[in-house]
Amino acid sequence: MNITTNRNENMALVVSEKGVNTVIRHWIRVLNVKVGWIHDFDKVVFNYVKRSICKLCSESQLKEFLMSTHSKQTRYFKLLKTLQTQGAAVRSVKFSADGRTIVSSERVIRLWDVASGNIIQTFSGHSGSINAVKFSPDENIIASGADDNTIRLWDVKSKHEVAKIQGEVYTWDVNFSPDGKYLVSSSSQNRIPLWDLKSGSIVGSFIGHSGGINNVQFSSDGQMIVSSSLDKTIGIWDVHSRERLKELIGHNDMVIRAEFSPDNRFVVSCSSDRTIRIWNVGSGKEVKKIEGHSGIISAVKYFPDGNTIASCSSDKTIRLWDVKSGREIQKLEGHFRWITGIDISSDGHTIVSGSSDFTIRLWSDSISSNK
Repeated sequence: MNITTNRNENMALVVSEKGVNTVIRHWIRVLNVKVGWIHDFDKVVFNYVKRSICKLCSESQLKEFLMSTHSKQTRYFKLLKTLQTQGAAVRSVKFSADGRTIVSSERVIRLWDVASGNIIQTFSGHSGSINAVKFSPDENIIASGADDNTIRLWDVKSKHEVAKIQGEVYTWDVNFSPDGKYLVSSSSQNRIPLWDLKSGSIVGSFIGHSGGINNVQFSSDGQMIVSSSLDKTIGIWDVHSRERLKELIGHNDMVIRAEFSPDNRFVVSCSSDRTIRIWNVGSGKEVKKIEGHSGIISAVKYFPDGNTIASCSSDKTIRLWDVKSGREIQKLEGHFRWITGIDISSDGHTIVSGSSDFTIRLWSDSISSNK
């Protein structure tokens, strides 16, 4: 695109797209802008164009130039499709490793094909609401935890229940170890049982919280577990010794979710206090506090590159945050009730969200959309 304007006795100035892009790339390096996010890109373009030629072109020309300069490498998430459940609030959503399938839970478990939006399979058997579903590392098994005091394992290929682990109370979360041999679960009890999946028995417990535990997750190397609790704290545990390595204190209300960063060096947490916090695993210190949601934050998740965080809330929004600055990058709106859970595809290009509005929504970035 060329912008041609008249100034000082109709002198014409032509600004080439190539020239602008050259300067933009220089600014990106100098200002250390994280390329890829549309608002950072816009900021650089506007600063350059406004300072250089704002007196030489109209506002409409400037906007037209900006839109034409957005490339396939500019990321901006938008609603891709909506999957309708059968009149039930969605409690949990999770991508398969290849991003082609989603597992979700209500009072039943559903497998969805991402491309078509169709239900592949429905698993029934729990007698209460299903609070969590997870794929095993090899994706042959789905684990579910529910209000009927059971954890169940389902074979994806045979489409049958293959194991039932009887608990004592409602199960709030389940997570596989990276090798697929063990499972951790959380509940209203203040201990975290470690289950051997071959025998179905508890082989150890992590004890230290003074309240119920909302979620548990293994680190990607299988050496640690992170837990979030009603007691307003986060625990980091050694898998082998069962000892608590760190107790992270700072939230002012119950911690709803805590997740390791991809490199296991940090933990991100969200709470009923409407804040997101980032913690250094080694020191146990809070390194950043992020605010912006106007409601309780239900879930928080790192993108695969570790540079961005996604969160969802009772305020009906999904928000994307820059890890380094803590700045909000984008706000996704479309759900009309509480958003209960989110997940991010392994390539980082798609977000799935589940809500009490009876829908699952898929959000895709411009890179994925333009492929």
